[in-house]
Amino acid sequence: MSRVHIITDSTAHFTDATLPERLGVTIVPQTIQFDRQLYREGVDLSAEEFFRKLPHYGVLPTLHPPSTDLFRELYAEKIRQNKQILSIHISSKMSKTVAMARQAADEFLGGNKIVVIDSLTTSIGLGLLVEAAATAAENNAPLDEIVRIVRGMITHMYAVFFVENLDYLERNNRLSKSQAVLGTMLGIKPFLTIEDGEIIPMEKVRTREKAIDKLVEFVSEFSNIERVAIMQSGQQPTEDTRLLLDRLEQTFPGQYFPVMTYGPGLACQIGPDSVGVFIYEGSGKEA
Repeated sequence: MSRVHIITDSTAHFTDATLPERLGVTIVPQTIQFDRQLYREGVDLSAEEFFRKLPHYGVLPTLHPPSTDLFRELYAEKIRQNKQILSIHISSKMSKTVAMARQAADEFLGGNKIVVIDSLTTSIGLGLLVEAAATAAENNAPLDEIVRIVRGMITHMYAVFFVENLDYLERNNRLSKSQAVLGTMLGIKPFLTIEDGEIIPMEKVRTREKAIDKLVEFVSEFSNIERVAIMQSGQQPTEDTRLLLDRLEQTFPGQYFPVMTYGPGLACQIGPDSVGVFIYEGSGKEA
């Protein structure tokens, strides 16, 4: 039986940065466009460099998917190594990456097996799916079993954010221009969630304190948190993050809440200076 090779894209984030190399995961870079300059996420441009450059450009950065040609070459290489492929990517409602991957996969016929999965999420949510898939592949699980594991996890992934800069939501058609202008004038901070693969506004808050309250309320709704992470745009914990951690640690004593920097891929969706929480909820059943 051929070994299953896991492929993802650079919007995936991992609580353990060594995981992709350790488990042999291939990461295909997204392209970030600043005005006329193009950078490969995670190759030419780190998250820290992205946020450092951001204030110096007059236009919003844009996320571009890997090309079909890139996927085709990568799939051909792995197939020559007699491997089956599971390609897991950012939500198709946030990027055309899945479409590009499927177009390339459709060109490989016969006994070669390639499965492309729309994760319906991004960032740490995508990273958790990839981690589960790569761990199963490391244990020589067959492709069909790994696909079942990943698809079963997708429905238990949750994420919420609040954002400071409404320009990104307007650019991505999640707010109208008039909503963005009025919201900025009134200091409104949209509270967002990922639902069916799409980032959608849930409600609005007027202060960062209220936004922190909403994040704590969201986490408190879950009785069986298996994995959780706080996402922010800076390297060091912000005042908001510290307040959120203090509140969460009081509510969930003993629960570990890693703080991670979200990358350019997610920043192109929601902008800088956002704070969010990703949760994977387990079934609560004994194995």
